[in-house]
Amino acid sequence: MANIKSAKKRILVNEKKAARNKAIRSEVKTSIKNVEAAVAAGSKEEAAAKLTKSISVIEKAGSKGVYHKNNVARKVARLSKAVSSME
Repeated sequence: MANIKSAKKRILVNEKKAARNKAIRSEVKTSIKNVEAAVAAGSKEEAAAKLTKSISVIEKAGSKGVYHKNNVARKVARLSKAVSSME
């Protein structure tokens, strides 16, 4: 454990930020799984609806700095490709 007051504060702040980031990452993973499940089920309308919601969640995570912009773009592209190739 740190002895300096500012170091103790850093530890607390980092724990809060880590918990927030973990929650956001978990939400992103869940939304991706929902889209993939709809694609696997073959429901194009449901997959398209879930894709829209999922893109919103992923973009928000990117804007908050949880994911790098290229990582966000890759995730969105993969999901979009999966939904659009359902024909």
